[in-house]
Parts: sequence; C-alpha cells; structure tokens
Amino acid sequence: MSHELTLMAIVLGIIHSGIRLATPYLYAAVGETFAQRSGVLNLGVEGIMLMGAFAGFFAVFRTGNLWLGLVAAAGVGMLMGLIMSVVSITFQAEQGISGIGLYMFGLGMSNLLFKSVLGTVEGVQGFPELRFCVGGFCLADIPVLGDIFFSHSLLTYGAFLLVPLAAYVLNKTTWGLKIRSVGQNPEAADSLGVSVTRVRYAAVTLGAMLAGIAGASLSISLLNIYQENMTNGMGFIAVALVYFGSWRPYGVLAGALLFSTVNALQLWVQVLDLNIPSDVAVMMPYLLTILALALPFRRQLQPAALTKPFSRGEA
Repeated sequence: MSHELTLMAIVLGIIHSGIRLATPYLYAAVGETFAQRSGVLNLGVEGIMLMGAFAGFFAVFRTGNLWLGLVAAAGVGMLMGLIMSVVSITFQAEQGISGIGLYMFGLGMSNLLFKSVLGTVEGVQGFPELRFCVGGFCLADIPVLGDIFFSHSLLTYGAFLLVPLAAYVLNKTTWGLKIRSVGQNPEAADSLGVSVTRVRYAAVTLGAMLAGIAGASLSISLLNIYQENMTNGMGFIAVALVYFGSWRPYGVLAGALLFSTVNALQLWVQVLDLNIPSDVAVMMPYLLTILALALPFRRQLQPAALTKPFSRGEA
C-alpha cells in the first residue's frame, strides 16, 4: 500500500511540475508563433527572456510590486522586439544572424546588470500559488485533481489561457488574417492594401513582449530568484516548439507540455537517485525535441515567406 502511495505521489509530482515548467515555454513559444506566422524568425528569444527575467526581478526586488515587475519585463521585451524589427524588417538583415546578435546582447547585458546592480543571487516574494478557496473550502484540497489543476500561480494560468486566445486571434480576427497573409504571401497582401511592414513590426513586438513575460515567469513566479543565464536555453527550445507545433498555438501547447513533463521526469530521476546516469536524464528532453523536429511533414506546414525579406514593388 505504501509503495502504491509513493508511486502515486511521484506521478502527481511529475504532472504538477510538468504544468508549472510549461509556463515560460508557452509565453515564449506562443509569442514566437505570432512572429513566425508573419514571416519573421526571431532567434533572439533567449536573450529577450534573460532581459525580461532581470527587469521583472529587479523591479520587484526594489519595489515589492509584482505587477510592476511584470510591466517592466513586458516593456523590456517590447523594446528588444522593436530592435529586432528595425534590424530584420526595415534594414532587411539576415534574420538568423540578427537574432543571434540579439541573444548575445541580452546575455551580455543581463550578466553585466546582474554583476553591477545585484552582485549576488537574491530572492523575492513572487506570485503565490492560487488555491481558489470559497467559504473555507479550497479547490486545491481536492484529492489528485486539486494538486494538479488548482495549485499554480497566476502566471501559469495566464500562460495556458494565452493559447486559446492566440488561436482565436490568429484564426478568427482580421488582424490574424493579416498576419497569416503576410507570412504566406506578402506580395498578395500588399496588393490588397495590407502594410506588410506594420503587421510584421506588430507581430514581432508582441512576440518579444511575451518572451519578456516568459523570463519574468521564471524570476518572479517559478524560481523567485535571479542568477546569470538562468533561462539555460529555454528561448531556443521555445523557437523549436513553434516548429514542433506546426505554427499553431494548440500544437505549441502539446509540445510544451510534452517537453516540460519529460523535463520534470528527468528532475525526479535525479531526486530519486535512480540507477540512471544523471547526464542521460538531463539529455532526455532535448533528445525528444530533436526527434520531434526531425519529422519531415512539419517543414511543409511552415509559412512560405518565413525568413524572407519583403520590399514593396518586388515581383
């Protein structure tokens, strides 16, 4: 009986951790979905997440205001999104190179600010877990389901609500139609009076804002600390999840949950000290991502104009 209870606790722990760990991936990958559906590949997501994580943490560290931290992270993300837009859309630089440059800038600047302003790892009181209590009864106390679905922070619930909202915007609104059209055939969209440049600027900036929030979800919600390079490749995984999800928000959701659950599993493997080399456990989620991206049919679904610059008057 005790063995069954222990196994159940482990399974619940993995599922709960998987949902929590999906939070930054969802914000960053859904945001990147908007950018890529408009035809712009932003490989600077990792750097934007680092800057958002620092800006959000520092604002909360200085003021104690969680919402101010969230606004600071979103604002820094938008600023870096505008930089990416100017370089890639207006100046038509090669998107992969400019994205890597933005990542290097975010990595270096966040490390410099950390050493100059904080100097050491600090902690803050981040967004607490919501328990949804009414009249002394809490949904989080429901056996099994309560721990899985009703004991997460506000930013985690926001990340999951973002998915249907993004799907609605992309598929059911005029602006979503414009995003899809400039990513598929910008010449045709331009001939119909759609400003390709304006739509791409908006999509990339929105995506970068969400990447900034993704970083803040780490520093003021999941971990409640800031340290150097704390994203540890999450931004690049988020870009990969867009491909994994076939440029669709619900596909991104499935990929984020799969990746975060496998990531949670490898953490539990190390905690339980199972007879599996720790290096193998750490590689598990990344091997899964590589295998998923190797599926050939996904490349046929990508926006036709992705990474291709556009100039008015081109044939």
